[in-house]
Amino acid sequence: MSVSISIALIIFVAQNNSMHYKRILLKLSGEALLGDRAYGIDPVRLSEYAQDIKSVVDQGVELAIVIGGGNIFRGVSGASNGMDRVQGDYMGMLATVINGLALQSALEDADVPTRLQTAIKIEAIAEPYIKRKAVRHLEKGRVVIFGSGTGNPFFTTDSAAVLRAIEINADVILKGTRVDGIYTADPEKNTDAIKFDNISFKDVLTKGLKVMDSTAFTLSQENELPIIVFDMNTRGNLMKVVSGEKIGTKVNI
Repeated sequence: MSVSISIALIIFVAQNNSMHYKRILLKLSGEALLGDRAYGIDPVRLSEYAQDIKSVVDQGVELAIVIGGGNIFRGVSGASNGMDRVQGDYMGMLATVINGLALQSALEDADVPTRLQTAIKIEAIAEPYIKRKAVRHLEKGRVVIFGSGTGNPFFTTDSAAVLRAIEINADVILKGTRVDGIYTADPEKNTDAIKFDNISFKDVLTKGLKVMDSTAFTLSQENELPIIVFDMNTRGNLMKVVSGEKIGTKVNI
């Protein structure tokens, strides 16, 4: 083995050893893409996310993403205004695909190879979701974005995130929000709210804290899949979390 190959191998091993997690699923809300806007997608925020994701992928971490569609349309909101819930949920799924396409474009502009897979077949713009294919993409260093939720109405993108994370054998779910963790109350409304650094699934349920919807949270608990809630809007936080730094709140068994 030549000296140059040996050095490259040592650097590669060192990079991978510095990362606390090998394969992660990043859950982003659609609202996260709003930035300073009231509606739609903020290209500046999109670019910032792409750069943060690129820095992690460049370290050899396998990264999949589930993104919501709340910045465009929510099925629940449509139903509350008299729309058929099933139709509304399908519209919400299409909104997640729009966000997925936008994020894919931003990542590829940052030279990050990306694949968009959807639970609903839209083969002109995305691959259909196939678990083995998704895992193969990850193994090849590509980012995989899962769009259209689970493909079924009445299930949130939180449920889709947990389901996909279990299927691809992710080490952890990283839930990127605009708040830096889980608090006893909403910190944006209550200045006396206390932040948890670590909390068990049981305590989250006992205290009535809102982390994910109950279906998603229970599924994660049953499969012993840890969740870390952190502030995605602070640049560099994603790298800190993946490196094992104590950022945000970790929910574990």
